[in-house]
Amino acid sequence: MHRFLLICIVLASQSFAQSTRDPANASSTSVSDTTADALPTRTGVSYISYSLTITTLESQPSLNPPNSLSSLVTLSPGLDSRTSTATVLVATAPSTLSTPSSTNTALCNGYPELCGRQYSNITYVAAHNSPFDIPNNLASNQDYGVIAQLDNGVRMLQGQTHVVNDTVYFCHTSCELLNAGTAEAYFTNVTTWLAANPNDVVTILVVNGDSVSVKNFTGPIEFSGLSKYAYIPPIIPMNITDWPTLGELILKNQRAVIFMDYEANQTTVPYILDEFSQMWETPFDPTNQTFPCAVQRPPGISNTQARERMYLANHNLNKAMNLLGDTILVPDTALLNQTNAASGYGSLGVAANNCAATWGRPPNFLLVDYYDVGNGSVFDIAAQLNGVAYQLEGVTRPNSTCCATSQKSSGRRRTTQAGRILIPTFIIAGLFVL
Repeated sequence: MHRFLLICIVLASQSFAQSTRDPANASSTSVSDTTADALPTRTGVSYISYSLTITTLESQPSLNPPNSLSSLVTLSPGLDSRTSTATVLVATAPSTLSTPSSTNTALCNGYPELCGRQYSNITYVAAHNSPFDIPNNLASNQDYGVIAQLDNGVRMLQGQTHVVNDTVYFCHTSCELLNAGTAEAYFTNVTTWLAANPNDVVTILVVNGDSVSVKNFTGPIEFSGLSKYAYIPPIIPMNITDWPTLGELILKNQRAVIFMDYEANQTTVPYILDEFSQMWETPFDPTNQTFPCAVQRPPGISNTQARERMYLANHNLNKAMNLLGDTILVPDTALLNQTNAASGYGSLGVAANNCAATWGRPPNFLLVDYYDVGNGSVFDIAAQLNGVAYQLEGVTRPNSTCCATSQKSSGRRRTTQAGRILIPTFIIAGLFVL
């Protein structure tokens, strides 16, 4: 009975808050006509390509607690850069902030400086519950659909799945509360974007909400076409020093790195990687604005083991709501501007500084809600952690303007800040009526 009433309230709130939505942004982001099939698998053929020459660093000094984000730029101890060849687009001018130095003017995830950097030595902006962009739904976590997210510069897509009648859906808590559609449909959109953007690598983190067998996910990944881009690692598990460079992943067209939190079995399905043997997370579902940079999952690993893996910083602030006797966590939308900011108490910038000071290297993934709030601040923070310029005068980055919608964003429109605050208020008021 409680669940039925909650669903009715959420549905009613969506109808109530339609007036809080902004008009749809009709502008779209242009995409390259180059398809993924144009990528070479060997050198010596007629493709426009660059030979990437990078200076390998023998050792790195320890990282002192930084005073600013820009002071975090460093290669992590033990990580290297390598020489690669990849088919790439040409930037109009190279950045002067390259670390390490390179001679190329190629673009990898939008930046020439990242082509020779190991995948495990880069910071990526991650969309928490990427599929959940349903306007005016209390359980949503994003304003834009996955195509727009990728157009804007998001490079990790995370989302919770549930199985209903043998079909995998992206659903938040339950498919009755928020159902964003089938996993196959979502992965098809990602595949379409990858085909149109052959110089980008995207990470996908599947949250296996029902802890079902990994075999349930092979159909959606293969039928969507995503499997042809999936990276299959040569080692199980991968140490932080084992990962290829971004340029190597692009050259091999293995541009989708897929992780799963629970029940992954790389012997059975080699392209779905076990998350927690290769990556750890800070406390998830955070409600503490200090965002401590401690290992929560997997539990029980030593500091030495943690330093041998990548890590994800959960920076999506939640608040608890009591609905009909049940406590649920929802995004703290009233504090979004501060949570996604570069400085100040509870900000992503301060949390990233803290993590880098604690672990000697910044997080690999910055998991955020409503990444567009802050007008690109989350992307600017990630760029500074990577030692590159988010916006460089005279150069147009593919992801340097946040945050425009896309024609392929399923026609969904963003919810205004006022709308995000009004919706929970309306629900609480509705409880008294019931």
